Amino acid sequence: MTGSSVFAREETLPFGKVPMEGNLPARSAIPQLFNELDFQQATQAYLWAIPLVSYAQWQKETYEKFGAKPNDLVIYTTWKDKLGILTANATTPYIIGFAELDKSGPLVLELPAGATAGGVGDFWQRSVVALGQSGPDKGAGGKYLIVPPGSEPPADTNGYYVAQATTNNVLMGFRVLDPDPEKGKAIISKVKVYPYNQRANAAPVRILTPGGKDWSGTQPDGMAYWQRLHEIIQREPVDERDRFYMAMLASLGIEKGKPFNPDERQRKALEQGATAGKLLAQSNTFAKRFSNVRHWPDRHWEYALFIKDSSQRLESVDQLWERTSWFYEAVGNSKGMTSSTPGLGQAFLGACTDKNDAWLDGSKNYRLRVAANPPAKQFWSVTLYDTDTRRFVENSKQKSDVSSRENLQKNSDGSVDLYFGPTAPAGKESNWVQTVPGKHWFAYLRLYAPTETYFNKSWKMDDIEALH
Repeated sequence: MTGSSVFAREETLPFGKVPMEGNLPARSAIPQLFNELDFQQATQAYLWAIPLVSYAQWQKETYEKFGAKPNDLVIYTTWKDKLGILTANATTPYIIGFAELDKSGPLVLELPAGATAGGVGDFWQRSVVALGQSGPDKGAGGKYLIVPPGSEPPADTNGYYVAQATTNNVLMGFRVLDPDPEKGKAIISKVKVYPYNQRANAAPVRILTPGGKDWSGTQPDGMAYWQRLHEIIQREPVDERDRFYMAMLASLGIEKGKPFNPDERQRKALEQGATAGKLLAQSNTFAKRFSNVRHWPDRHWEYALFIKDSSQRLESVDQLWERTSWFYEAVGNSKGMTSSTPGLGQAFLGACTDKNDAWLDGSKNYRLRVAANPPAKQFWSVTLYDTDTRRFVENSKQKSDVSSRENLQKNSDGSVDLYFGPTAPAGKESNWVQTVPGKHWFAYLRLYAPTETYFNKSWKMDDIEALH
């Protein structure tokens, strides 16, 4: 008997029931299956592209909002100016610039001696070279020569720290760690950036500020995300590891050398993929399922940065999901950010839930007790961020952090109680950060030059506790 009814059945899959004809999907089910394929490709491509789109967004805003050009430097000092940076540090200034190596050729960055930390990163946010105290100059300053991808270094590189970039566009940036503002200004005034072929007559570096303008380094939502991705892949080489992702994008209307003009089918998949991709990115970031995520097993403070090496590469895998987690909520990665040596670099811990494992709510009041003798040789800070933008909690006080550099009230045992909520507890304004009702938030604890009691976990931080 060969009637089709003999073979009729259904397969139940997460996206619905698929009618079958024997061991094949029914002809009528093919459009449904291809729609699912498009959706899955868009979702995976969204997650893969997060670090690239993030830097492309920041670069675009820098050029369009601040009037910057390649090789200019922008100083982010005030709360308002830093408001556009994903999970910015509120206590130290940033000096950031973008270079386009395919246009400049080998590029020289001269960094003066001083207490600085930073690096040059490619547009996949992989470290090209660390700068300052965690770099080869170790705080003594020096000349860095950044070579474009696929190019050979110049014949004469004597006196330079030579680094090969892997993308045409790179971000170069550092922070001044010296608490003396005048020393910081002196360091910044001596920085130089110029093409190697102009070294004999280099123009002074142009230094700008955001000037209080509104701007956003957050990856855009919806179709704007894909537009930004299309723009940047036109300007970059394709890594061997990414060729399959480029195939996924091509089936969705995003290709090198072709305009971005998706048809109705492709547009629908891209819109749905961006929505699902964002939800998955939020889950992957704020509810990490990596092993050993908590610094103290009985606390909710998690390691924010799980990338084991700034290249994002381990022996047999590239850290795709760890990369996705970090670069959804933050920007940049350098050697100093993953230091395991007491007294050097930084340590980051994040918390997005309270003691009872509930999301942190901007309409509620909380307390955080920082135990005495925090393990930071330089200083520590706690900063609050909006979970949607991953930027500073945007409050009327224009202050989103507290740090040991401030005159905080201390308890008799040396501990410090910090308060987070819409209104400050009476008499505790110095120890308070204002939150915004209707917004969820998360916190970073930063330890600068973490000491041994952080690494051996003998010093312990309390959870954030809701006040009733």
